[in-house]
Amino acid sequence: MSRDVTNLLYLITIVTFILALRFLSHPTTARRGNWIGAVGMLVAIVVTFAQHAVVSYWEIAVGMIVGGSFGAVAARRVRMTAMPQMVALFNGVGGGAAALISLAEFHNLAPDPGSLKTDISASIMLSAIIGSISFAGSMIAFAKLQELIRGRPIVYPLQQPTNALVFAAVLAAGIAIAAGSEQQWLIWVLVAGAAVFGVLFVLPIGGADMPVVISLLNAFTGLAAAATGFELENNVLIVSGMLVGASGTFLTLMMGRAMNRSVANVLFGAFGQLAPAAAGGAVAGATDGQVRSATAEDVAVMLAYAHKVVFVPGYGMAVAQAQHDVHALAALLESRGVEVSYAIHPVAGRMPGHMNVLLAEANVPYPQLKELDEANAEFSRTDVALVIGANDVVNPDARNNTASPIYGMPILNVDNAQQVVVLKRSMNPGFAGIDNPLFLNPKTVMLFGDAKESVDKLTSSVKAA
Repeated sequence: MSRDVTNLLYLITIVTFILALRFLSHPTTARRGNWIGAVGMLVAIVVTFAQHAVVSYWEIAVGMIVGGSFGAVAARRVRMTAMPQMVALFNGVGGGAAALISLAEFHNLAPDPGSLKTDISASIMLSAIIGSISFAGSMIAFAKLQELIRGRPIVYPLQQPTNALVFAAVLAAGIAIAAGSEQQWLIWVLVAGAAVFGVLFVLPIGGADMPVVISLLNAFTGLAAAATGFELENNVLIVSGMLVGASGTFLTLMMGRAMNRSVANVLFGAFGQLAPAAAGGAVAGATDGQVRSATAEDVAVMLAYAHKVVFVPGYGMAVAQAQHDVHALAALLESRGVEVSYAIHPVAGRMPGHMNVLLAEANVPYPQLKELDEANAEFSRTDVALVIGANDVVNPDARNNTASPIYGMPILNVDNAQQVVVLKRSMNPGFAGIDNPLFLNPKTVMLFGDAKESVDKLTSSVKAA
């Protein structure tokens, strides 16, 4: 295949990646975006195989079969509640692949010290460092989301100086290699040090900040892939890596803005390490200090005779896999003339867009999904706000309690509704570990139990009402 034909096909691939991102920006076209991106990647793989000499096709085929089979099975079997973990895991694998390619390229291109060009050496170092950080950090994020380790921040004495010292040592090793000290053992030290930094980097970050961390690590993997593209002189890898890096960076900034916190505060603030009681006391006067529980029959009457009901989904709905049942309840209410909508907070769940994905899976009409500002404008005319497994994104302390770690974070103002019903397993605090005074509000009632079972009971009771 001629170089001109190769470049043309690579250009087509790049265009498909850009179109894929464009379509992925809207839930109604996201599936089409996935298909376009997949076709573009297939073209890139075929063209690369046809253009470059391959030492062993069968070894590559075995790797593709094993990896592709694992990916296909995982994608089909993983539950929507575990989707954030899968995203973190697959993202980390991408960073790890970039680091391994850097090791291989360094071994092949630098058999003797001083034989490696400076630009290629710098690309290898960047790919190795960023890829290793992304891999190790993503594994810790996966472990926290999977609850293999606790989601609360894990801190230790001299944490920040230790992290800075490890990172400085990694940079020093990279600079030494780029300057000509091309020893094989040195790049292994660099990769190991970067992996250690990735672990130390994510451990102090609380589970409530995982959406931001996942976005940031995704951007890291994109940058590592772009650096790998410079190593291999592959334009598609460079452009696709930069697209992922840029989109991940923008998403990280948007997530930080949604919580009214800087990215630096998310990464270095150890959010969530305070005792849960520290957050709730300042606004005790706004409540009467009593929790009111209700039966499904009581709540069903409230819903059946309401004019407007707003569903507020959270991670509890995802865990119970109640999205289809919620949609069924909403459809039943609509058949009775009730106006229904869904209030979606940008950081509800465990990854960006988690609630949108769950509700789209249940075929909830997209126009009914209201973003933060639009939803807040409607709560004052809402008869019942039905909070299903959400906690931190509806916590009034974010508005009222200056001592709260989430003070200033934009929330869904469900307490402006005439009545609030919270579906929750227990009174335990949410993933951020902060008590919620909304549960003590005189207009709030609690419906305890599994979200799916509770919604099913509500549906049956509304039919009987």
